[in-house]
Amino acid sequence: MTIAVLGAGAFGTALAIALARHGARVVLWARDADQVARMQADRMNARRLPGVSFPKPLEVTADLAATDAADIVLLAVPMQQTAGLLAAEARRLDGRALVACAKGIDLVSGRGPTAIIAETCPAARPAVLTGPSFAADIARGLPTALTLACADDARGAKLQAALATPVLRLYRSTDCKGAELGGALKNVIAIAAGVVVGAGLGDSARAALMTRGFAEMNRLALALGAQAETLAGLSGFGDLVLTCTSTQSRNFRFGHALGAGEVFDATTTVEGVATAKAVSVLAEKHRIDLPVAAMVAALVDNRISVPDAVTALLSRPLKKE
Repeated sequence: MTIAVLGAGAFGTALAIALARHGARVVLWARDADQVARMQADRMNARRLPGVSFPKPLEVTADLAATDAADIVLLAVPMQQTAGLLAAEARRLDGRALVACAKGIDLVSGRGPTAIIAETCPAARPAVLTGPSFAADIARGLPTALTLACADDARGAKLQAALATPVLRLYRSTDCKGAELGGALKNVIAIAAGVVVGAGLGDSARAALMTRGFAEMNRLALALGAQAETLAGLSGFGDLVLTCTSTQSRNFRFGHALGAGEVFDATTTVEGVATAKAVSVLAEKHRIDLPVAAMVAALVDNRISVPDAVTALLSRPLKKE
């Protein structure tokens, strides 16, 4: 079996390494030919995962045609690039198993990746791979558990068998929407958690923020048709815990920089920024109160200061939990 991974960021590269190490033939595609040439010469992605060598079965290419033989395609490009890639390559990708690995909500359409796959590649078999995982841990072969969501459970079982490894444990679900939203919304809360810590508000405040943020995640996800059990699992609560408590999280680090008044590396992809904006639109459309997400959206747009955001949240009317 051949597996293609589209997108050579840290997560895509880590998945490619893990699957190739397990014996699969893996083709890792990146659009940047210079980056591909460096990875081919170094046999590692020195920019994203320094020190982790590529297994022999891993092929790196800038030619998308080299992925045509793949039975399974993992879409690991950033969420805001996913729709463009699918639209441009719909003829090539349609009809295959397409597994979305990016976490977020498309800012233009307000949709998750499986809805975009269904529209652009109607004959494809969409799925979602998400959950509490850092690329460095997966690449190093550390034990990791993820959610694999596919509306067709029989197809999901086949994907589960093909993509699981002895240290990459996959739990199956049919709730694609819940898996998508859990992975997307936790990034918004992770930014907020980073702000709390960066501003020196303490771990008690972070715990409160995570708890109320999780309530917001459930509120929106359930309104959009997700299942509560999914949000309580790896793709929701599990991922929330990881990203709100570790500096390995780009979203947490971004929020920490906001809270501390520091400059953040503009070349680093922070999916939660676009997701916060998309969530604000969805919340207004569905008339759902999401105060933490609203404050994050205002912060990333420079519409409010950190002290004012904190004051706004703490001065909300007292209520039942």
